[in-house]
Amino acid sequence: MASANMLILVAIAALYNLAVFGIYAFDKVAARNGDWRVRESTLLWLAVLGGGIGAFLAQRLLRHKTRKPPFFVVLPVLFVLQVLLAVTLLLAPAAAIAAIQAGVQAIGGR
Repeated sequence: MASANMLILVAIAALYNLAVFGIYAFDKVAARNGDWRVRESTLLWLAVLGGGIGAFLAQRLLRHKTRKPPFFVVLPVLFVLQVLLAVTLLLAPAAAIAAIQAGVQAIGGR
């Protein structure tokens, strides 16, 4: 993968994780004020779909969803998996992309 494309991918991932962090922060403020809250399923899906780093950092820095199952288990696991994926993509992009494609094909039954 060209370095320009890799930089774009890193920037998109960083912005997405920043947005996820912001949504968790919004939910924390809403919880304190008794206002409208973000659904827990939405918060989890945001983390699963690539925002695990932002969600985990929000959990730790804002002390939000630290004791609520499944957040206290899922967010640290997603954090580790997504950091490993990011490091692998940066250090060995061809191998990482091949592994992702193989995983998608295995899930799809091809």
